[in-house]
Amino acid sequence: MSIATVSRVLNGTAKVSDEARERVLAEAAALEYVPSAAARTLVTRRSQILGIVLNTGEDHPDIGHPFFQDVLAGLKHEAGDLGYDLLVFAAYRPKEFLRRALHHRVDGLILMGVDRREPELARLLERQTPAVAVDLDVAGQRVGYVTSDNIDGARLAVRHLHALGHRRIATVSGPPRLPPAGDRLRGYRDELAALGLAERVEDVREGDFYAESGYREGLVLLGAAKRPTAVFAASDMMALGVIRAARELGLSVPHDVAVVGFDDAPLAAHADPPLTTVKQDKFGIGAAAATALVGMIESEDAPPPALVLPVELVVRQSCGAPQTD
Repeated sequence: MSIATVSRVLNGTAKVSDEARERVLAEAAALEYVPSAAARTLVTRRSQILGIVLNTGEDHPDIGHPFFQDVLAGLKHEAGDLGYDLLVFAAYRPKEFLRRALHHRVDGLILMGVDRREPELARLLERQTPAVAVDLDVAGQRVGYVTSDNIDGARLAVRHLHALGHRRIATVSGPPRLPPAGDRLRGYRDELAALGLAERVEDVREGDFYAESGYREGLVLLGAAKRPTAVFAASDMMALGVIRAARELGLSVPHDVAVVGFDDAPLAAHADPPLTTVKQDKFGIGAAAATALVGMIESEDAPPPALVLPVELVVRQSCGAPQTD
């Protein structure tokens, strides 16, 4: 049979007779033939691959945080349904991710943990490479973002603690370079002001979204002579670190100190005590990012996303009224 006929059958680009189709497909199955993705890329100018630029921080080079895992799960599920594969760059090199994207011929980029001040991001905004940032509100002709309502989430946490009777509420924030950390700190401060509560400098500590930093800063907050009666941690991992610090100091959660986290990671419901937290749709963030990115890849008229997903407070047993004795 002619090369053209075989190509039409395998690519479904034109009508051929049923007899020809059956002969070609039968022979392809017998030979265990798989079309070359590289060759198809040269013809279609698409690789059907989404590149993932992932910065987990210098001190945490692996994908160990539940947030990244859940977002990646959403990306994987949605991208697969849309006929795309994912390529996670093995190492984060801030000055090279555009070059690596071109090298691997990815159709678009997902950015996670990227600092808005990086020159490479400015270069990306000037190019026609489709990209979607997670938790980074950037906007370009072909670049958009998907994030959670981090400000409102922090306000929900502080409001809940206030409703229980707490008047001195501390926080362990995230790294300043990441927008969610800044937004959650802003929400914490905004709600304190709205409730008429004083913000104490000593009650604001900086962590890195991981448990060890929550433990370290929890020891400082709860070891003070005049300690807060409640702590809002900007991630569940840090909240668990705060609970560990409380126990080492002989304090009970929630009787001596109330703790609220942020994320609703899978382990939050199984903590001791189960953790009250602000739930964000991490899987949904990944799925929405993949959907938006593929939309821009397949249509130049598709607008870049600017999505802010809602959050909700999940009340469990790590919070209670402050002790009055």
